[in-house]
Amino acid sequence: MEKILVIDDDFAVRSLLERTLAQCGYEAIVACDGEEGLEKALYFRPALVICDWLMPGMNGLEVCRQIKTTPALSTTFFILLTSLGSVEDRVKGLDAGADDFLCKPIEMNELKARIRAGLRLHQLSRDLQSQKHLLETELAEAAEYVCSILPEPLNDSSIAIDVRFIPSRKLGGDSFDFYWLDSDRMAIYLLDVSGHGLRAALPSLSVINLLRSRGLNQVNYYRPSEVLRGLNRTFQMTSRNDKYFTIWYGVYDRKERQLTYASAGHPPAILLHKGSTGQIVEKSLKTSGFPIGMFADAEYTDAECKINLNSSLYIFSDGIYEIDRPDGKIWGLKEFIKLLKIYHTMPRHNLDLLLNQIQSWNTKKQFNDDLSIMQITFY
Repeated sequence: MEKILVIDDDFAVRSLLERTLAQCGYEAIVACDGEEGLEKALYFRPALVICDWLMPGMNGLEVCRQIKTTPALSTTFFILLTSLGSVEDRVKGLDAGADDFLCKPIEMNELKARIRAGLRLHQLSRDLQSQKHLLETELAEAAEYVCSILPEPLNDSSIAIDVRFIPSRKLGGDSFDFYWLDSDRMAIYLLDVSGHGLRAALPSLSVINLLRSRGLNQVNYYRPSEVLRGLNRTFQMTSRNDKYFTIWYGVYDRKERQLTYASAGHPPAILLHKGSTGQIVEKSLKTSGFPIGMFADAEYTDAECKINLNSSLYIFSDGIYEIDRPDGKIWGLKEFIKLLKIYHTMPRHNLDLLLNQIQSWNTKKQFNDDLSIMQITFY
């Protein structure tokens, strides 16, 4: 039995509506003023409220505003009883959150029809709310799974790796991984799928699983350019799949202290170390190549770099620097690299400190894009 709350300071109107609602099979709850009505609305959580506009103390508009801003009553259908018939008055009622109006004197057949319509919309809102809650629960579980397969930070005698991932939504298209190919050589990569949410997360998961299982055919995983070519063959865009992704992929040989790398449309990795005079020396590591999936005949090339002791490599997605500044401009890669150099001189290289500084410059609560970063320190 649906609960309907009647709020009116007129005893005769309350009695008439209470009797009519009971005859129609509804559970009628009555209140004689706005304060009592609001209390009973919070306690009984009715499906529908019929409230007089003009009452002493808290009027119908204020009751409506408070009910509509209460999460537990968000699906409650609200009908304002009014003798005010102007368009301006109706606009005020709609702005306060009223769902429908009923003019006095009340015509009972019209009242019953509006109640039936209101209860249908209330049920629809509840169903949609339940579906939304279910979807949010499933997305949270999916996000938890994504985070569970990303690698934990590593602290080895020759290399330390710290990572952070902040999706712009519950799920994001950024992914990263690192693993030993043999006792001395480690594969390291970070990718960024176009778009956001679930449709971007699924391809990134596929890449991680494929590379971990070494499932690409006829690919030498020690040669980054071959890995990118293999990924490009496998993840071509089609009419049903409009996703492509950028990636930076490297193989570090700790015995030779050499890094071999290739990139596909991805921002450069930044290698930093202290020079002989104490200055921070920067090296940008990037090769030419279109994003994976964009062109079937795309070519990728390898590059090599010697790694100095106590240097750090930063691999990241563009979401970490494409941030709106208060002046309306984009923060940008150059500014981010300047911050990295300052961060690199700090005694504690904690990525949380870096991200807190970036978040302080972000004009929004959330980042516009997924954000991920890997910090690799070579000993």
